[in-house]
Amino acid sequence: MRFDPPLVSATLVQRYKRYLFDSVLEDGTPFTGSCPNTGSMRGLTEPGSRIWVSEHDSPTRKYRHMFEMVEAGGEMVGINTGLPNRLTGEAIRAGLIPSLSGYGTILREQRYGRNSRIDFLLKQENLPDTYVEVKNVHFSRSAGLAEFPDTVTKRGAKHLEELGDMAEAGHRAVMIYLIQRHDCTRFSICSDLDPMYAIAFDRAKARGVEAYALRCRVTREEIIASGMVMMDEPRPSVL
Repeated sequence: MRFDPPLVSATLVQRYKRYLFDSVLEDGTPFTGSCPNTGSMRGLTEPGSRIWVSEHDSPTRKYRHMFEMVEAGGEMVGINTGLPNRLTGEAIRAGLIPSLSGYGTILREQRYGRNSRIDFLLKQENLPDTYVEVKNVHFSRSAGLAEFPDTVTKRGAKHLEELGDMAEAGHRAVMIYLIQRHDCTRFSICSDLDPMYAIAFDRAKARGVEAYALRCRVTREEIIASGMVMMDEPRPSVL
């Protein structure tokens, strides 16, 4: 997807209340904007960081600027959790996830499981229905390695359990980890920050859930899925 117009550079002052941030434009103008990521954003909210924001003129918006990217370790990292589904949909249609090619119908936000909605439901005659859940990834603490989650996520573990139910019911069930950065060539489940999620992931895999990781090329003009990366085995966790 392309940003039109391109994003604007600023300096981060602080991110707070999960959904707000203070920043300063390059001309010295201070402003408060909205942060479309209520997660921990571990390692990505250092005051003084260079960030990129989108500008919106809608009269219904309280804040004109929205946080989109941050420079971390010299790499541009996308933080908007509203984008991974769109990016994954583009990747599926472009054939970047080979195991998900060949489906003529791609449905969004379909009800399933325990009062949940699946991100994508893929359908094609003579193929099993395929349930696809997408998780946003931007955490990296080792060169070349992206990890998920960056904090405890009970909701994420629930999604793995529901995907396992679909797999055991005879459908295909797929978890896609969408990495909004291009400097990572490997992906791993972060078992030390959330041991229960790592256990849920192992259980889901044993029940037939497939898992893939997809990285993106990130610039101030666009974010676009660029290809699959290798999945590492989760680190052993001790409870």
